[in-house]
Amino acid sequence: MKYYILVLFASFYFSTQAQPENASRRRNFNLDHDVAIKGFDPVSFFNGKPAKGDTKISFDYKGVTYYFVNSANLETFKASPAKFEPAYGGWCAYTVALNGDRVKVDPTMFKITDGKLYLFYNFNGDNRMLKWNKDEKKLKSVADRHWQEKMH
Repeated sequence: MKYYILVLFASFYFSTQAQPENASRRRNFNLDHDVAIKGFDPVSFFNGKPAKGDTKISFDYKGVTYYFVNSANLETFKASPAKFEPAYGGWCAYTVALNGDRVKVDPTMFKITDGKLYLFYNFNGDNRMLKWNKDEKKLKSVADRHWQEKMH
């Protein structure tokens, strides 16, 4: 019985030691039931056609789960995950620039700039990608600063 309690305590201790970084990371991501990009395959954006991933083809990267349309996209992601993760944790890039707030996105409203995926709010006639495009360079600089100051 003592051995069982010791093993139970040790597994709890070590599992919680690895979690603070992942918990903090998940808190900064726009997740829907622990899944990023509303289930869209992150690699599919870079192929020019965002597509919903298959729940059976998933990968957990540092506490954030991604779905993929096929195993080839999964392997591409695994080779360089940071390249495919959305900027600002998948929150609306324009709103992060505007005031640092976290606002939902429409995953079909996206832009890839300098090899980075940016997502945008596009609901009720408010397409924030159009606003972002008016002064992308300045907004990106402000969003980067807000992301570092307010989100982490």
